[in-house]
Amino acid sequence: MANKKIVLGFSGGLDTTYCAKYLSEDLGYEIHSVIVNTGGFSEEELQKIEAHAYKLGVKTHTTVNAIKGYYERIIKYLIFGNCLKNNTYPLSVSAERLSQALHIAEHAKKLNADAVAHGSTGAGNDQVRFDMIFHIMIPGVEIITPIRDMKLSREEEIAYLKSKGVEMNFEKAAYSINKGLWGTSIGGKETLNSKGMLPEEAWPTQVTKAGNEEVKLHFEKGELKAVNDQQFDHPVDAINYLQSIAGAYGIARDIHVGDTIIGIKGRVGFEAAAPMVILKAHHALEKHVLTKWQLQWKDTLAQFYGNWMHEGQILDPVMRDIEAYFISSQQNVTGDVFVQLMPYRFQVIGIESKYDLMSSKFGKYGEMNTGFTGDDVRGFSKIFGNQTSIWTSVQEENKK
Repeated sequence: MANKKIVLGFSGGLDTTYCAKYLSEDLGYEIHSVIVNTGGFSEEELQKIEAHAYKLGVKTHTTVNAIKGYYERIIKYLIFGNCLKNNTYPLSVSAERLSQALHIAEHAKKLNADAVAHGSTGAGNDQVRFDMIFHIMIPGVEIITPIRDMKLSREEEIAYLKSKGVEMNFEKAAYSINKGLWGTSIGGKETLNSKGMLPEEAWPTQVTKAGNEEVKLHFEKGELKAVNDQQFDHPVDAINYLQSIAGAYGIARDIHVGDTIIGIKGRVGFEAAAPMVILKAHHALEKHVLTKWQLQWKDTLAQFYGNWMHEGQILDPVMRDIEAYFISSQQNVTGDVFVQLMPYRFQVIGIESKYDLMSSKFGKYGEMNTGFTGDDVRGFSKIFGNQTSIWTSVQEENKK
């Protein structure tokens, strides 16, 4: 494999560290590592990962800042659709992996690489997401996955790396944590079974706030543009600012039970304070400014969109069609949403919008109306139920 170039998706963790060493020293590839930052790394962490990659002997290491692109290509539409997997999970990791796979494929194409590699195991969704996008974007480029192909255990990886003189923290963390712009996932012993909740110390964001606090979220055409009247140049900045406020309340901690792409069920813990507050606030605003059928078709399309996204199908052209509908639906989704934050929970208090369809000039629900009379309703009710009345009469006739 001498001089053959391989692009390795690299996080600096145990699996990708093993891949870098094995592909270089055992298979003889020229390694070009790439890390795609979707909001989970600080500058200091990225620098340490780069130094670690070069110590492992990679030829080049590239850091891709994909945060804003991740929002524009994926997160924006998850907000527009109010997408929650199984009505629970904001698709934190699944969406993130797709952004990473797309950038890794682009990097492989740019370098004219002979092969591409990732550190996924054979037990989860990520292997399918990465492989499928690579097959579509860089057809013919060999996909190499040492951890999956050799069915390696953590202990086997550690033994190999120690034999190669690799220095890193091999102490197995009690919990695996994956942090990104759209939430943090947490895996541990409690998530391996059908019963059990993560203990307080397992959550990356500890609860440091008590009492309650009201925040005002300002949306423009469905996008979060301000928090508490503080304007932001980009929604990414607004999301991060809201996270800094809401995260300290321990809001949106939960365990998601889901169906994997490969057919097994799994549990994963997550915390997603800003994403969940944004999704619920956005949905509340929509319920005021969109019509009944706009809301129903959005819900129908969003369920498919979220599931198809979860299963890695971001490149399916039907996704562009649904996104076009989402964009169209957001033209009047502008206004302020008021949310009360409390330890471990939050509630939407209400909205203010010039597009509010609940305006009192059209009447007050349960009290009075100004657009029609009682006689209008009597006639409408008779016509609206006419076909069912005919069907009922026919059934009665046929019973005789």
